[in-house]
Amino acid sequence: MYAFGLITSIKSTITRVVDKCNGWLQSSGPLYYKGLYHLFYQYNPGSVVPGNKTWAHSVSADLVNWLRLESALDRTEPYDAKGCWSGSVTVLADGRPAILYTGADDVKNQAQCIAFPSNSSDPYLREWTKPSSNPVIRPDGPGLTPNQFRDPTTGWTGPDGQWRIAVGAELDGYSAALLYKSEDFVSWSRVDHPLYSSNSSTMWECPDFFAALPGNTSGLDLSAAIPNRAKHVLKMSLDSCDKYMVGVYDLEADKFVPDNVVDDRRLWLRIDYGNYYASKSFFDAKKGRRIIWGWANESDSSSDDAAKGWAGIQALPRTIWLDSDGSQLLQWPVEEVESLRRNETNHQGIELKKGDMFEIKGTDTLQADVEIEFEPGTMDEADAFDPSWLLNTEKHCREADASAPGGLGPFGLVVLASDDMEEHTAVHFRVYKSKHKHMILMCSDLRRSSLRSGLYTPAYGGFFEFDLEKEKKISLRTLVRPWVFFLLTHSYHSCVIIRQRCSNSHGSPVQIDRSAVESFGGGGRVCIMARVYPVALVDDRGAHMYAFNNGTTAVMVSQLKAWSMKRAQVNVKKG
Repeated sequence: MYAFGLITSIKSTITRVVDKCNGWLQSSGPLYYKGLYHLFYQYNPGSVVPGNKTWAHSVSADLVNWLRLESALDRTEPYDAKGCWSGSVTVLADGRPAILYTGADDVKNQAQCIAFPSNSSDPYLREWTKPSSNPVIRPDGPGLTPNQFRDPTTGWTGPDGQWRIAVGAELDGYSAALLYKSEDFVSWSRVDHPLYSSNSSTMWECPDFFAALPGNTSGLDLSAAIPNRAKHVLKMSLDSCDKYMVGVYDLEADKFVPDNVVDDRRLWLRIDYGNYYASKSFFDAKKGRRIIWGWANESDSSSDDAAKGWAGIQALPRTIWLDSDGSQLLQWPVEEVESLRRNETNHQGIELKKGDMFEIKGTDTLQADVEIEFEPGTMDEADAFDPSWLLNTEKHCREADASAPGGLGPFGLVVLASDDMEEHTAVHFRVYKSKHKHMILMCSDLRRSSLRSGLYTPAYGGFFEFDLEKEKKISLRTLVRPWVFFLLTHSYHSCVIIRQRCSNSHGSPVQIDRSAVESFGGGGRVCIMARVYPVALVDDRGAHMYAFNNGTTAVMVSQLKAWSMKRAQVNVKKG
């Protein structure tokens, strides 16, 4: 008997159609400026490994269709000879944007550098200038390590009118978000204490700091007046994932104070429980929301990267906000993605008993969007929750997989399934009894996603607390699409994509056998980004998609909607 996981949105054409694919990519500085969304991202045009980084640049009017521009920052100075690394973009009081980025010199010592648009009236921001004052922040002062000092945040202003930024660093052997102040955004001084630090790790990369109102999907501009009820979020990248804390920004002390201090960083909240790193958020002034972007690296071998000529993709942009309790972040794909939906398939009232599978037909299963709601009939059979599972959810997802019957679950969807089910990706839920509410385990199991050998195929997973008695239904949406629809970040072969093939610099066809499965469970309480490489996609054999239940208790699919997705134009080169 086959069991499958929960997947609710499948998209293969929505995010990337590339004119040329060259290099390695990772998000750095998103921005909305003069009617256009800008995505600046780290890019290595000469290799599929993340060395010699530059800042590539793409723009969009709708977050779906993208134009590729010339690079914004190249390695032109001694202080960035080994790369223009991560950073951020801040819109200053006079309306000009400013880039802060980390430059690495010949011995990879790191310093923070600044750049301004050569023509701030140009909505495309095509040219940038590095002033002679660079680098503007060096790793000076006690306790700092010169090669562990990077990734400045977007700036914000304090009650004294001065600008502030945080920089990820190792401070006296521990991780810290160092705090710097400036009156003009060019001359910076280090504050005598960090914004926040922790002895639970040694280095934080890509910190992000922003404010949010609990229960309000609208975003907040950190440099504007912040309402009294607002919380603040400090995000950091470590342990190959993005984690965060929710708390308050003590204006008098100029410090971030988390609501809960958890010593074991394995228990810290996560932005995403899958392949998602170095995320960056920004306030979208057009629609008054906060949007976050993250990077997903490859899960096959470096030799595969070299053969295809690129490595790394961007996940879909997500709206991000705090739940009504102000205790955790919720995320959902930006609404613009829905403009690509076509040919809706709709089902209601499907009862799934133990072992049942319902095939979802009438949709292009390689590029689709599916939203589904599961309604358990009774909670009586739910198994007891063991808090120790929180320390290693991937291990628990491997043990409690989609083929292991439980009291309430596993139930969910399977996508990218071959005819014989030898290949499939399972995303599924399992419900546990806890002291007060229920604990929901969501897994994205890649262990049977491909017949190829040598791939990294984990069983990703995360828990979320849920009042099932009150809310009744568990929802999930998942995005599944081939890599051709994403923004490529690193490659060195010049290739033109035609359907699902491109030619490398030697003229040979390069098979596109990649896909992304991006899942959002419980209204965005747990998000899992995964990279899968099914052979069925390469061979154009098609794929199947099913809703399933393998638990003892029957579940009802109260609502299931699926759409095929049309193709977006992504990274088409602007003439």
